[in-house]
Amino acid sequence: MLILQIRKWLLAVLIFMLLGCGHPQLTQEDDATIPSDYTYIIGPGDNITIYVWGNPDISTTATVRPDGKITIPLAEDLTASGRTPTQLARVMEKSLAKYVRDPQVVIMVSGFQGVYSQQVRIIGQLSGGGSSGVNSGVGGGFSGGSGYGGGANSGGGSRFSARSFPYKKDMTLLDLMIQVGGLGQYADGNRASVVRNINGEMQQFGIRIDDLIENADLSANVKILPGDIVIIPEAFF
Repeated sequence: MLILQIRKWLLAVLIFMLLGCGHPQLTQEDDATIPSDYTYIIGPGDNITIYVWGNPDISTTATVRPDGKITIPLAEDLTASGRTPTQLARVMEKSLAKYVRDPQVVIMVSGFQGVYSQQVRIIGQLSGGGSSGVNSGVGGGFSGGSGYGGGANSGGGSRFSARSFPYKKDMTLLDLMIQVGGLGQYADGNRASVVRNINGEMQQFGIRIDDLIENADLSANVKILPGDIVIIPEAFF
């Protein structure tokens, strides 16, 4: 029995070493930049307010459907997802020009969800915040959602959870942790990693969340980019 326990412990240490050394560390010096003309792209679930100048009877609001389209008076099934608000406004003007003389459209977006390529997703050992997820609070369960708490008990009631947030310009790892609300009690923040699309190739980098939060080591406060996936593993005891 003792030999079996020692073998399990040695295996856990080996896995820890392999995981800990498997990815290059992301640093503040890494060239993590977004284009200067970065613009929010509308995605399914976004709420859109449409103002048609001088035509309050066809000004309206709409929610982008899961298929990425919206329906408004005089225009059915317009594709909104994948377009910027300005691009969508120009498309609407062309569609409404059949019925309205020289329409001028302004689009305002709220309830931001965005497209996946501009979201930041985080999965793993996160702080609990309510039982909104699937199988929430059940050992070994998984819960997910967009910006919702993962476990039934604060501090990691659910073993794993997942959340997503629309990217905010100049977002850093600290900003993301503030939105998440912290790590679960079984998280190993210094073995966390970021999966990032670089020139069309998915690459994985290590990050040091424990050093940032517990030791106030601001050198660990790296930049977060649109489309990043942050993975928080469970600690080995």
